[in-house]
Amino acid sequence: MKIALSGYGKMGKIIEQIALSRKHEIVLIIDKDNLHEFTAENLKNADVVIEFSTPTSVLTNIRSCFAADVPIVVGTTGWYDELSNIKAECEAGNHALMYGTNFSVGVNIFFHINRLLAKVMNNYPYYEAQVEEIHHTKKLDSPSGTAITIAEGILENVDNKRGWKNVLVSDSPNADNETDAQAEELLIESHRIDSVPGTHTVLYDSDVDSIEFKHTAHNRNGFALGAVLAAEWLQHRKGCFPVTDMFNF
Repeated sequence: MKIALSGYGKMGKIIEQIALSRKHEIVLIIDKDNLHEFTAENLKNADVVIEFSTPTSVLTNIRSCFAADVPIVVGTTGWYDELSNIKAECEAGNHALMYGTNFSVGVNIFFHINRLLAKVMNNYPYYEAQVEEIHHTKKLDSPSGTAITIAEGILENVDNKRGWKNVLVSDSPNADNETDAQAEELLIESHRIDSVPGTHTVLYDSDVDSIEFKHTAHNRNGFALGAVLAAEWLQHRKGCFPVTDMFNF
């Protein structure tokens, strides 16, 4: 399979290594220094594009792939307010796109079990639910897209929460550090610690005991492998797919 990479930071470089180890070929690498090469002509040399750039460029990149009729796997987040429009464009043009906040196999198993656990815990409303996420200090968004997906999985399956509230807990003078939430709000605590790839915990707490459900990433390799697996899955399909569609849950 011939792959074009959009975004060549730490994640892009790991995706490249994993793709090559799986006998794929990297035919195009687009980064901030050669954005002018993200053209329909160059994209047509690829079987699929893997997109990990920035929220400011992702929509343009997606539409460029549609124009070239090349499937695209989108790991960039921060654009989902336009998701319904992109879905409509994808389906109208018979294109192929897969999107997700996290492509890691382990995280997607976590997402699935999180929803099942929330359904069970809905029968025991005296447990208070909370989400905690820990990432490296260079991560700018808070909460993480993964934490939002976890929170949404809980909110879809419990009756006593109506939305989520995020607080950034750190030593930074700009941090909230105010962890109180309204009774109907699901609290997401975001922590930023050096060299942490990503840790996500769901906590159900009561007066008598606590239940913790946690996923800990040891490095970025799981995210990158998932993106390559998604590209393999998407290559010969048409449509707009959430990443969960490639898992047999």
